[in-house]
Amino acid sequence: MNDEPNKTSKNEPPFAGAIGAKAARKLKARKSTQGVWFGLGMMGLVGWSVVVPTLLGAALGIWLDNHHPGKHPWTLALLVVGLAVGCLNAWHWVAKEDKAMHDETEDDNE
Repeated sequence: MNDEPNKTSKNEPPFAGAIGAKAARKLKARKSTQGVWFGLGMMGLVGWSVVVPTLLGAALGIWLDNHHPGKHPWTLALLVVGLAVGCLNAWHWVAKEDKAMHDETEDDNE
């Protein structure tokens, strides 16, 4: 067997290769500087990416209702639009981070 856990040879059984890959992931996780605070920061980033457009939509709706009153309220409509934009924004961030994690995992496996 090799000394490096993430490099497997062709003649190793599949089980040994899986163990080697798992050991390499554990070593990488120990060396990683990202921890709990990074995860909490990402949750905060995703949360704010939803909250800010929602509040901006509500604020614009309130302003429009005060300055241009009409038959239908702008506040609720723009609140929903802001929420939809915020959810799309959060989905974009999560998809981007997920792709980065998968790309990093594939680079480690090669």
